[in-house]
Amino acid sequence: MLAPLAGVVLAALGESGADIPTRDLVRYATTTAVLAGLVGLVTGVIGAAAAWLVVMHRFPGRDLFAWGLALPLAMPAFAVAYGYADLLDVAGPLRVGLREWTGYDLPFEIRTTGGAAFVLSAAFYPYVYLAMRAALLNLPGSALDAATMLGRRGLCAFFTVALPLTRPALGAGVALAVMETLADYGAVRFLSVQTLTTGVVRAWSVYGSTVDAARLALPLLAAAALLLWVERAGRTGRIHESGKSSWRSQQATALRGLPAAAACGFCLLLITAGLLAPAGWLVAQLPLADPDWTRLWRAAGNTVGLSAAGAVVTVGLATLLALGGRTLPMATRLASLGYATPGAVMAIGLLAPASLVWALSAGPGAGLALGLLILAYASRLMAAALEPIDAGLARVNPALPQAARNLGRGEAGTALSVSLPLARGSLLTAGLIVLVDIMKELPATLILRPFNFDTLAVLSSNYALDERLGQAGLPSLMILALSAPAVVWLTLRIESPAQELSR
Repeated sequence: MLAPLAGVVLAALGESGADIPTRDLVRYATTTAVLAGLVGLVTGVIGAAAAWLVVMHRFPGRDLFAWGLALPLAMPAFAVAYGYADLLDVAGPLRVGLREWTGYDLPFEIRTTGGAAFVLSAAFYPYVYLAMRAALLNLPGSALDAATMLGRRGLCAFFTVALPLTRPALGAGVALAVMETLADYGAVRFLSVQTLTTGVVRAWSVYGSTVDAARLALPLLAAAALLLWVERAGRTGRIHESGKSSWRSQQATALRGLPAAAACGFCLLLITAGLLAPAGWLVAQLPLADPDWTRLWRAAGNTVGLSAAGAVVTVGLATLLALGGRTLPMATRLASLGYATPGAVMAIGLLAPASLVWALSAGPGAGLALGLLILAYASRLMAAALEPIDAGLARVNPALPQAARNLGRGEAGTALSVSLPLARGSLLTAGLIVLVDIMKELPATLILRPFNFDTLAVLSSNYALDERLGQAGLPSLMILALSAPAVVWLTLRIESPAQELSR
């Protein structure tokens, strides 16, 4: 897992092969910082508000919104950018119609840092929503009951009781959204916003300099490590638990009239912004496309095969780390560094060790390139798989593995016959999380893929760069169709301890 990170540092120490202007580097860094700050602020507010409404209130459509608010996770961020760029561009139908009917234009440009922040916030707010929803479902009812008895209700109870107790979850969700913002390439490139990630890919693909790409990647690597440290530090010493007997379902407040309509409208607005509007517009453009079905089905097969292989490898390695984590806890912390690292950085870091392998072999064959690509996926997504697996193994009664050892089973036999079968739901959860992430991954695939090997994400990106949005929409919608069932299943698995006990 450390090989790509070490490769970035070693590559940055080499002699530069190109002269990237300093002003470009400053512009990349400034834009990245502003974009990450805006996305963190917006996703934190709307994600926490949506979770509070769904968990603590009853209103029309609440049960549908509970899982529907997570669906934008199945929509690639670059596909959201395609839809809004076509809708809200100067010559887009929405702005043209507005000018014709009212004589006024929108004071908003989508191809700006603010436009990119809007697109990425609409795509990434589910990270905060899911983290806060899980935390609110697990709040002890006694805390909110005490607040109610002391006259703290509604938003006052949220800010004085719920928010301090769920602050680690809010910080973790915002950190995940910011990490994804740092890692994004397809959306910001299409919207012509120059970030450090686009600079990394540009230095490698345009200037042909791995050294300059690695040097641009170092600030991203430092920012990623800082975010991961902040996210971990937020958990330390802030876990509020109680005995299982005190846990019970939260008593939701019924909303009626205008408050109910406002809550329903807010949730519907979030789903529309993150999924329905961009996906609906891409669907509307399909009749204008002339799809190359042979190429599409080949790309779909490549996507499913590569995602499945990456999920199996990542979950297998994460399982080994989780089983050995009690003996070597530092190993799991080091492996988690990759999740905060953009895919483009991982790919650049693997180019240095790959060149040594290519020099000793017949050259960069397709098999070796795919192997490096899967390693890049595993390095970046290890923490995403490790968290649910570790949590699943922690719920296994320690007496059961101990009984297997007393009956003569070794560590491997105990894991295969007792621990892993009992945690199979967590293994499936980890596999689906990794599967969905790999289906949407773009920069690492662009850099490390073999020649003439397209995934749906790569195909969509290539069409979009040629301004063929009708054709770019079809592979994007195919990713959505493949990812949506997994996202819905993962969302429905979030439940409170009281619900677990009732089962």
